[in-house]
Amino acid sequence: MGTSARLARPADYDAIAAVLDDWWGRPVLGALPRLFLDHFHHSSLVVDGAAGPQAFLVGILSPSEPDRAYIQFVGVSPAARGLGLARQLYEEFFALARGDGRRLVSAVTAPVNSGSVAFHRAMGFTVTGPVDGYDGPGHDKIFFEREL
Repeated sequence: MGTSARLARPADYDAIAAVLDDWWGRPVLGALPRLFLDHFHHSSLVVDGAAGPQAFLVGILSPSEPDRAYIQFVGVSPAARGLGLARQLYEEFFALARGDGRRLVSAVTAPVNSGSVAFHRAMGFTVTGPVDGYDGPGHDKIFFEREL
């Protein structure tokens, strides 16, 4: 692959926000407020491309559960899909979490996101759900968990 990830910076938010809805093909920016990179940039990763971010992962080392890390949001440019960048970001986040003494990583997705479910299974996560009302009434989620 030859592409390396780096720790995110709060200033990365604007470049990510500028491409997010295009990458998803629908409005999703509301699911990634600036506060994630303001407060969790030391546990988030970015792969730079020639014209801006090529991929990113927003991760959280839980302040409430010292053995757990959480993957909040991951994006890969449509032009870079299939290059293994998501797998690379996950592996680098796992190493970062392990280095901080974490032993579990979790994430969630909407039940309709079959691509995410397949990816997480391939990455060794257990898959639970859908969990009814996980994010409030009518907002069911699939729950992923992986031991490190």
